[in-house]
Amino acid sequence: MKEINNLTVKYHDRLVGILAETKEGKGAFQYDREWLEEGFSINPLSLPLETKVFLPKTDALEGLFGVFADSLPDGWGRLLVDRMLLSRGRIPAEVRPVQRLGIVGSTGMGALEYYPELMQLGEREQIDFDQISGECRKILNEEESENLDTLFMLGGSSGGARPKVLISVNGESWIVKFPSSYDRRTIGEEEYRYMECARKCGIAVPEVRLFPSEKGKGYFGVKRFDRASSGRIHMITASGLLETSHRIPNLDYNDLMKLIYILTKDNRELEEMYRRMCFNVYAHNRDDHSKNFSYLYNEKEKRWVLSPAYDLTYSNSIGGEHATCVNGNGRDPGIKDLLEVGVRAGIPENKARQIAENIEETVITELKDILNSYK
Repeated sequence: MKEINNLTVKYHDRLVGILAETKEGKGAFQYDREWLEEGFSINPLSLPLETKVFLPKTDALEGLFGVFADSLPDGWGRLLVDRMLLSRGRIPAEVRPVQRLGIVGSTGMGALEYYPELMQLGEREQIDFDQISGECRKILNEEESENLDTLFMLGGSSGGARPKVLISVNGESWIVKFPSSYDRRTIGEEEYRYMECARKCGIAVPEVRLFPSEKGKGYFGVKRFDRASSGRIHMITASGLLETSHRIPNLDYNDLMKLIYILTKDNRELEEMYRRMCFNVYAHNRDDHSKNFSYLYNEKEKRWVLSPAYDLTYSNSIGGEHATCVNGNGRDPGIKDLLEVGVRAGIPENKARQIAENIEETVITELKDILNSYK
């Protein structure tokens, strides 16, 4: 794997700009001249369409702008990349972020691609999920796996803590997850039920399914919403927009409500975020960090929208609290906190209360047995 210190950033085969590593180890970025005339801001908060060299103002995201840090794998994907590097005699800590983006190449989340590509990743059609799950367990248990290259090819560009693979199903891109070392063996079915419950709560969710297993009730799969028949869709997380690490619980839902309104100026998007907050509170989804909220850019309509919901499970963050506070309350937020966030965002109190109560009732009806099983 050759050493590089600058990358060409592309979107749909169009040159967006150049990302280069400075002597201080930061990722400097400059838009291409044609992109400035015909493109869009890939991060409207920190990378406006201007003729200048942009330098990150923080080291919170490994010296990168958030939109590029979003492309880097973390959790499971980072573990696979590090294992792959070690197998090739490289010390992972010495591989810099720009180099890691070269490993991601054209396979990252969203639509940005990085060249030159240093590795070849991809999707595969038919695979044995039980076999892949077993190999994932070996990696998590720090055992040797003869299929490391296959796991890396299928999941090396992914984010999130749980093992996963990126596959093609009938020509469509899907993500299939496997239990982590701390998950219950029924986690696939649980996440499927959470997503279906969220759908019944009026929350926008992608297509999901349980892929078959001979050792359990199945593996959770979700159709990728950053891929479409028209091409890849530009995506950025709240972490990327705000240039803050998702590992630091420093956000409140009041912040997310402000952010979505700044991006969209659409009250329907505010209500959608409010529904997700209510769902996360009542369904005990407390791993609601800044990378679990994403925004998609519709280039044709020149507007941002909230992405479909994802990573909805029974979970806790640091200290058992919500990663994102609800009106300053991370430990035990209730209807009072939910209403204050909603009203502050401009949602009439009676409507905010009705939404919250309907979601609470739906969650109790659909997920009561799962919630009780964790007590």
